[in-house]
Amino acid sequence: MSDLMYPNFTKERTRHKKKRLVQSPNSYFMDVKCSSCYRITTLFSHAHAVILCAGCSSILCQPAGGKCRLTEGCRYRRKPS
Repeated sequence: MSDLMYPNFTKERTRHKKKRLVQSPNSYFMDVKCSSCYRITTLFSHAHAVILCAGCSSILCQPAGGKCRLTEGCRYRRKPS
């Protein structure tokens, strides 16, 4: 039997975003550092278009249905909400 006042955090994160006790989105903004010129670009985690680096025009991420797929060598940091 589960406690509705204090749900388990790991179980709550695996639930659908609308069925959680407190609704919250799965998407977020993130800072991505380019692997060649080290410029930082802010982008959306569920981007629907190919994102290019403003400095060197290399591809930072590609859409993959849900979350975008980062190019190999790119590092990212989730922006605080």
